Amino acid sequence: MRRHCIGSLAAAGLLLAGGMALDYAKQRDATAIPAARSVPVAKLQAARQSSSDLEVGGELAGLPPGVTRYITREDLLTLPQATYTVSDDSNFTGPTKISGVPLEDLARSLGAAPQAAMVVAICDDKYRANYPREYVAAHHPLLVLAVNGQPPSGWPKDSEGHGYDMGPYMISHPIFKPSFKIFSHADEPQVPWGVVRIEFRNENTVFGAILPRARHAATPLVKAGYRIAQQNCFRCHNMGREVDRSPVLPGWCSRRGHGFARILRRLCARPAIQESSCGDARQLGYDDATIGALITYFRTFSPHAPEGKP
Repeated sequence: MRRHCIGSLAAAGLLLAGGMALDYAKQRDATAIPAARSVPVAKLQAARQSSSDLEVGGELAGLPPGVTRYITREDLLTLPQATYTVSDDSNFTGPTKISGVPLEDLARSLGAAPQAAMVVAICDDKYRANYPREYVAAHHPLLVLAVNGQPPSGWPKDSEGHGYDMGPYMISHPIFKPSFKIFSHADEPQVPWGVVRIEFRNENTVFGAILPRARHAATPLVKAGYRIAQQNCFRCHNMGREVDRSPVLPGWCSRRGHGFARILRRLCARPAIQESSCGDARQLGYDDATIGALITYFRTFSPHAPEGKP
């Protein structure tokens, strides 16, 4: 599912402020070519030549930060490839053969600086999926170039029944097993489709925008809320480079936060939630402990919260 996020939080005015490891070697296609050191800068075009070109940016080796370049589908096919049959990707209705470039190989091949190890996939509607180093190491996401041996023109339409094309690129995994669980929130697969841009970013910079603000915010409950927001809220509630700021947030989080708690509980209890930027979200089913962690985390942004008491 492409829009796999807490769309309900936007309806409540909740916009972020300031921001099992797998046996991978056995699953990779035996015909995968050796990892290339880098793609020559000459192969990265300064302008789009085709609608199938992948836009790349962020921090690329040999280029100034923030520069945008394009790589053709043909050049992507010369990079290290892997092939899997997936059966747990919500974008497909059954076992499906996918092939493409593992994100860790893409980062190495495009020469991203070591500190820019975080991969951000951006879709044609500006939805962003974040792939921190920990997630990439646990799940080995794949930039999909072919589905059942077919290019994007032969791919199935979106699984939600809207008839949308899922190309020019999408991201999947060989298999997904949650690598963590915090209360009722488990690690979730990031499987966007309609991907048009890949950025290589400094993880500390990206997530620094939503670090809890209070002086003693490194408490277990605040850290739990931050981890949930980092994976779930942040992928929808951002604005361009980092995060969508909202003047409403301090009001929701001020004082004891009872009103905020009621809104979260009511929204999270709904069987399905629709929000224009996120589409149909899955049933959230967050329990009181998860909601409490989010409330405690978001309170650290409130100007009414005493220092050290998020």
